[in-house]
Amino acid sequence: MVTAGDVLWEEFSANEGEVSPIWGDLRAACPEFFAAYANLAAVPRRRGALDVKTRELIMLAINAAVTHLNKDEMRRHIRGALRHKAKPEEILEVLQLVSVLGIHAISIGFPALKDIANAAGRSDELPGPNLDAHQARLKEQFQAARGYWSPFWEEALQLDPSLFEAYLNFSSIPWTHGVLEPKVREFIYVAIDASTTHMFDMGTRGHMANALKHGATVAEILEVLEHAAAIGIQSIVEGLPILHEEVAAHRAAAGAQQDTTRLADPGRTSVSVPPTNPEQSE
Repeated sequence: MVTAGDVLWEEFSANEGEVSPIWGDLRAACPEFFAAYANLAAVPRRRGALDVKTRELIMLAINAAVTHLNKDEMRRHIRGALRHKAKPEEILEVLQLVSVLGIHAISIGFPALKDIANAAGRSDELPGPNLDAHQARLKEQFQAARGYWSPFWEEALQLDPSLFEAYLNFSSIPWTHGVLEPKVREFIYVAIDASTTHMFDMGTRGHMANALKHGATVAEILEVLEHAAAIGIQSIVEGLPILHEEVAAHRAAAGAQQDTTRLADPGRTSVSVPPTNPEQSE
């Protein structure tokens, strides 16, 4: 008799593409929890706004982000992307896009530095509000390469034009030499900014707006967020095998301790050792 759990397992297996033994272990250890997670993971796939290749690229981005770096999941989603006809240069471009995440040190740090410098009476060390000719050209180049501008980038360009120029060149490579659709690039940024390992509100909002400008639908952006929302299950994926190993080690150690206690029991006058040869029992 086919149960609801069997149907859910079949759907989960089909969606995952390759099913790690951990999922069978989880299903056996706690079928209710597995069923609840399987339903959670199925939400974006049932929505179906994104094609499977794009989903794999988004999941690769989430796991390749420097705030997370899950190598096993990176490998799994690279395999999945290749299986669904992604080109190696598309996968490489995802990794290039994700590698810009470090720039958010200035997203938080530059505004804070301005506030602290002003509060300390050191505003004379800060640049003026106007861009010089070189900075104005950099602004034009950024807008041409990336298709947007924000007040934050204006401040960053004023405060540290050298870093801004270097970052402009670094971050523009996928946009000038890449092969992914612009909206897919923006999905990658949304996924890593909204992920629970980063949660960068300003970037999430900005890249959502950019994605809409590049033709994305609300349903597609929702699906990106739904994929990112399931990352917490990796606590189980990483932890359950460790739990199994440690429980086995604990039981083995406890059993050895019991045997030692039994041998050392002063109330016992003799110790019976089972024979190794069945004929010796006669």
